[in-house]
Amino acid sequence: MKGDISVTHNEPVEKGNPLGKKKSEWEKNVLEPFLKKGGEREDLIDYSGNPVERLAIPEHFDPDYERKLGFPGASPFTRGVYPTMYRGRLWTMRQYAGFGTALESNRRYKFLLEQGQTGLSVAFDLPTQIGYDSDHEMSEGEVGKVGVAIDSLEDMEALFGGIPMDKVSTSMTINSTAAVLLAMYIVVAEKQNIPPERLRGTIQNDILKEYIARGTYIYPPKPSMRIITNIFEYCTERVPKWNMISISGYHIREAGSSAVQEVAFTLADGIEYCKAAIDAGLDIDSFAGRLSFFFNSHNDLLEEIAKFRAARRMWAKIMKERFGAKNPKSIMLRFHTQTAGSTLTAQQPDNNIVRVAIQTLAAVLGGTQSLHTNSRDEALSLPNEDSVRIALRTQQIVAEESGVANTIDPLGGSFYIESLTDKIEKEAFEYIDRIDDLGGMVRAIESGFVQKEIQNSAYEYQRSIEKGRRVVVGVNKYRIEEGPIEGLLRVDPGIRKKQIERLEALKSRRDNEKVEKLLGKIESAARTEENLMPPILNAVREYATIGEISDVLRKIFGEYKEQVIL
Repeated sequence: MKGDISVTHNEPVEKGNPLGKKKSEWEKNVLEPFLKKGGEREDLIDYSGNPVERLAIPEHFDPDYERKLGFPGASPFTRGVYPTMYRGRLWTMRQYAGFGTALESNRRYKFLLEQGQTGLSVAFDLPTQIGYDSDHEMSEGEVGKVGVAIDSLEDMEALFGGIPMDKVSTSMTINSTAAVLLAMYIVVAEKQNIPPERLRGTIQNDILKEYIARGTYIYPPKPSMRIITNIFEYCTERVPKWNMISISGYHIREAGSSAVQEVAFTLADGIEYCKAAIDAGLDIDSFAGRLSFFFNSHNDLLEEIAKFRAARRMWAKIMKERFGAKNPKSIMLRFHTQTAGSTLTAQQPDNNIVRVAIQTLAAVLGGTQSLHTNSRDEALSLPNEDSVRIALRTQQIVAEESGVANTIDPLGGSFYIESLTDKIEKEAFEYIDRIDDLGGMVRAIESGFVQKEIQNSAYEYQRSIEKGRRVVVGVNKYRIEEGPIEGLLRVDPGIRKKQIERLEALKSRRDNEKVEKLLGKIESAARTEENLMPPILNAVREYATIGEISDVLRKIFGEYKEQVIL
């Protein structure tokens, strides 16, 4: 029953097996205190009506077990970051959404919450991501297209209208302008009488992968890293439940990397952020527990499961051995997963439902903390409501019907999974060693090493599809004649005009003289070592726009120009 903290010892452990004693110690010292806080879900039984075993371990003593696998909720976290994993609480079902105006996206968020989603994930349009207001010439044709348009606090207020921000965890996929969007989120919460100490969520805030794989950067690496460490410092002191960065392998994989490269380059980015924060005067244990990661779940079910397990073990080793972290939370790799957008096909789009189900299973068997499932029509357009519902139902069916969430790390101990986990770990550490030899991740990016490795991997992958060595159902095999796809979501082309009208009305009624003074405070802070978050917050409260704030920083920091890597 829920809240029951009794621990059974019915697992088949051979008499005299030292692992039986180790397991008993884990149950007493790690599991039972955790169970007292929340218990486990009810009715954890299989379809025959039998109770499902919490955690299986080898029947015979394995000298490598404790070093390489251990127990869930304990170092090296190979088997999961929490002692009960999904037996205690299911992963957060966080569907990524946002398009058009703030009011349109607000309606989609409320729809998703009504369908059983348990966390919000905000997609912003390209102008918002790269610090342009909707009326800027660079915004033409892009306003509201791939995410929601946010020009000012007024839009953010509309985006979260009627949503209790202390009850919902929110993830925001925002990088170059992360400080501004976080400031807006904090101020909207203030207007709901919710202090920052109660806010839960994540900003992506990972600029290094933008230089590697995605491209929504504004400033050069050095000032960008300064902004990130300013956010670390501010959140550590003022927003303690907030994950101040989501170190993202997802886009690295979408750009064409292999599973090994995804792990290696993501953890190398993490190392660089830790070094920058320490250089800025922060203690590793003051911020490391609020770092989170973001991975891709691709088509190869077993490789993806092994990838997630290897990443956890590697991060625990990195944090202990390289940074000397002492707090167990500092060495714990918690991650969000999104199914692989690059695997979705415009041909026979219903096949994408099956692909996403396999990728969902990989993420869950790999131990993710939250998950977004892509929709069947996303190779053609933003998803419509029916497609979004199917994507969410995919998670819910895996959670409620498949049985895989009832036991911890069900594939742990598989000869193949364990050997593949070891292989990914070994090859990923070899990449990290090469990056260290180049002087760290920033230097490796500046030299083009990382980009070139991904390009080579992407080229080989595409060649294998074109030559038929890798099958993509409906694309290079099992093709059919298809008519036009109906029911696709189309974003209103008049959205930019609406946003510009809102922006003009806002500027006509706000205190523009006060806004100018506050923008000047941001400029002064940028010219010194002062933390940028307080002056950005003050400017946001007076409805300074994202473009105005970004332009001030452009003036001081300059803009990054992409290097072409051949």
